[in-house]
Amino acid sequence: MAESASTCSSEELADVAGVNAAQVRKDLSYLGSHGTRGVGYDIDELRSQIRKALGMLSNHAVVIIGAGNLGTALANYRGFENWGFEIEAIVEVDEDKIGTKVDDIVIESLHRLKDIVEAKQIKIGIIATPPAAAQAVADRLVDAGVKSILNLAPTTVKTGDDVSVRRVDLSTELGILAYHLNRP
Repeated sequence: MAESASTCSSEELADVAGVNAAQVRKDLSYLGSHGTRGVGYDIDELRSQIRKALGMLSNHAVVIIGAGNLGTALANYRGFENWGFEIEAIVEVDEDKIGTKVDDIVIESLHRLKDIVEAKQIKIGIIATPPAAAQAVADRLVDAGVKSILNLAPTTVKTGDDVSVRRVDLSTELGILAYHLNRP
């Protein structure tokens, strides 16, 4: 599928998704999307329908906690913007990093988290800290009013039922890939 294309076929989408074209057509029909036979799907319209189905019609302000290698890499990643996620702040406890910049974002002190969340209307926090700090960071995010947390620290954090937490453990994900390498 070319970057400049205005349409794509169910076969092209199936190749990218690793499924068959009939499954793509069936799944997209649930969105109300019906491609044109011989032409395919209008990419802009399809993107809009997917964003609507995922509740991603507006931009979401995000704060990253932790300006180490992982936090910095996330702050520099441009793919978030395509889906309406805007990295509005990076906070850190290391005094040597506070006041420096990652891309155009000045790293701020974790002590200012509540003020930052309020001022920038942040609803999503990303924890990119060592495991020992993750729970305290999650507590501070919740106290600041954040309702969705992506936890990249290799540990589990607990919050109230009114806060959504997704944990991504890269070791687990690599283990899954290793498992698939060993399957016949």
